[in-house]
Amino acid sequence: MKRRIILDLAVSLDGFIEGKNGELDWCIMDSEMGFINFLNQIDAILYGRKSYDLWGQFTPGTEQNDTEKEIWGLVHSKEKYVFSRTQKGTDNQVIFINDNILEEINILKNKPGKDIWLYGGASLITTFINLGLVDEFRLSVHPVVLGEGKPLFVDIKQRLNLKIVSTRTFSLGVVQLIYHLDGK
Repeated sequence: MKRRIILDLAVSLDGFIEGKNGELDWCIMDSEMGFINFLNQIDAILYGRKSYDLWGQFTPGTEQNDTEKEIWGLVHSKEKYVFSRTQKGTDNQVIFINDNILEEINILKNKPGKDIWLYGGASLITTFINLGLVDEFRLSVHPVVLGEGKPLFVDIKQRLNLKIVSTRTFSLGVVQLIYHLDGK
């Protein structure tokens, strides 16, 4: 079976993925939400260069709890692909992809392995949606209205018809919506 590209994101009720200064302090991390289960169903992560520079090698500090340390350990155990116009090649931590995104991703999806997490940022998400490469949208809607920030969807070129697969409501107020592209 072909590997799937899964967009898994936290989003505010008004559709922002981060606040106006990049803040993410509104994101609720709750073990009830099954993020560790999600990380166990993927074995590769796709980053834009800016997102990778921010989070690709993030090390939790001593103030983080054991669950957060376990999450970051799992994140760093995955194969990482970074989309960049400038950085090239590979190192022992990451593979850079510079062009031919559609071809490169179709090769990756046809290799044996688990599903693939499309981490972001926003412009990479837009590119993947416009190329029809996102198989599953997992949006965790948080109980906050930010008013401004970085929107989830920008410059989408065509309408996407989605089919709801599941909804879950968590005790801290997050609602997780999972959609597949209609027909996939």
